[in-house]
Amino acid sequence: MIDLNNLPKPEEFRHSLSLQLRFNDVDVLGHVNNTVYFSFYDTGKAHYFTDVRGHAVDWLHVDTVIANVNCAYINSIVFGEEIEVLTRCETIHEKSFRIMQMLREKRTGQIKSVCETVMVCFDPATKKSVPISDEWRRQLCEYEGRDLDSQA
Repeated sequence: MIDLNNLPKPEEFRHSLSLQLRFNDVDVLGHVNNTVYFSFYDTGKAHYFTDVRGHAVDWLHVDTVIANVNCAYINSIVFGEEIEVLTRCETIHEKSFRIMQMLREKRTGQIKSVCETVMVCFDPATKKSVPISDEWRRQLCEYEGRDLDSQA
């Protein structure tokens, strides 16, 4: 569960991506449908991983999968707002790492939603989890500029 009282500040995120709201993202109540938030978060993760790895991710040879996603909706997103997704790695464990993301309105800074995703490293041939590679660990730590190893 996401601790809304203990969120990183937006300026603590090194990765930011502007998103384009489409008319069909809006539901009959006049705000962005809750299911669209996950596509925003996925787009943010894809760009984040490309920047962390230093090259385009080969989506045909994926070595991480989503094991868990928790999303908290804080304020509605409405058509016409300028939305960005902020992404950062919080911690690295033996076989997984935890990503924190935030959607916010760029002009006002209003936080719209936060999402926490646990990514598990896995071997597609065996379909089993594996320890995170030294390369992934090093690249995540270098990109974030800090030691991410879990204290747990």
